[in-house]
Amino acid sequence: MEVRARAPGKIILTGEHAVVHGSTAVASSIDLYTYVYLHFSTPSDDGDLLKLQLKDTALEFSWPVSRIRAAFPESAALLTCTPTSCSVENAKTIAALVEELNIPEAKIGLAAGVSAFLWLYSSIQGFKPATVVVTSELPLGSGLGSSAAFCVALASALLACTDSVSLDLNHQGWRSFEEKDLELVNKWAFEGEKIIHGKPSGIDNTVSAYGNIISFKSGNLTRTKSSMTLKMLITNTKVGRNTKALVAGVGERMLRHPEIMAFVFSAVDSISKELTSVLKSPTPDELSVTEKEEKIEELMEMNQGLLQSMGVSHATIETVLRTTLKYKLASKLTGAGGGGCVLTLLPTLLSGTVVDKVVSELESSGFQCFIAGIGGGGVEINFGVTS
Repeated sequence: MEVRARAPGKIILTGEHAVVHGSTAVASSIDLYTYVYLHFSTPSDDGDLLKLQLKDTALEFSWPVSRIRAAFPESAALLTCTPTSCSVENAKTIAALVEELNIPEAKIGLAAGVSAFLWLYSSIQGFKPATVVVTSELPLGSGLGSSAAFCVALASALLACTDSVSLDLNHQGWRSFEEKDLELVNKWAFEGEKIIHGKPSGIDNTVSAYGNIISFKSGNLTRTKSSMTLKMLITNTKVGRNTKALVAGVGERMLRHPEIMAFVFSAVDSISKELTSVLKSPTPDELSVTEKEEKIEELMEMNQGLLQSMGVSHATIETVLRTTLKYKLASKLTGAGGGGCVLTLLPTLLSGTVVDKVVSELESSGFQCFIAGIGGGGVEINFGVTS
């Protein structure tokens, strides 16, 4: 049996950092995906191995199924599709399995993802020999939710081959899960995210699983469907950032200037709420589309100004802002800041020639550019695939 799953990445449209201080933030799925292909071995296949191929990094790992069974003896009797957290004892066992792989030092950051893979696979499928192939359109570590998309796609592929979800195996092409099955996928993906990040918010995996737009405030998530199609230019500055340090820096600025920062966070909250209202409102004609895009551009610019006042911009982010401003395009950082990615709204009536010029100029500065639609669907499954 074989199955392929794809899960989208995510962007933060508004509300970064302020959300930590009680403001509303708005996240959206993007149509850049992580793909997981799962093929269960047959007796004619070579060996009794569980294989993980990470195509984008040209790495392949394998474990004898007997080795995994010996590492998780209790799982043989407790195999269940009920989402289960990885215990401290199991985490140590997985760490030992990963350490044996001798992952190159330059790619050691992938170890957490491999650990999440081992936990999700052994928990949902047990000890079946199989090959799992992962490819992704999302750059790693850039704030676009690559780890969440991996966990969502992996959990989807694994669960699709169980009786825990309702899927038509004869359906051709990509298809979505039912609502109750999406909830199960999302809970399992969150367990994988916990292995990778320790204490994730759950926002990234929820956006990847369900798609569309999600507003979140004080731990409460509200799913929204956009009434309009938006395209964003996403510019990866390729500058790594320390999210924890950036969050701490904003917190310190709050302590030094409590009244001022309270006004900043309140303004961000208002921006997020207005953006959600604009995205939800009906769009009957081309004129209203243009008017809404102009409002979104203004909201993005205001949010970026407030992020700069929080101290989370970066020289490379400012370079992207200056470049896109020359073409009268609105941009803002997305995520933690201090590097990472920048969003630029591409209006519906913008010519392809202008887009090409902007992309060319940004890439000549050493940046990586993607064009993505936002607010689309979530994770999908395809049974009619070949390797």
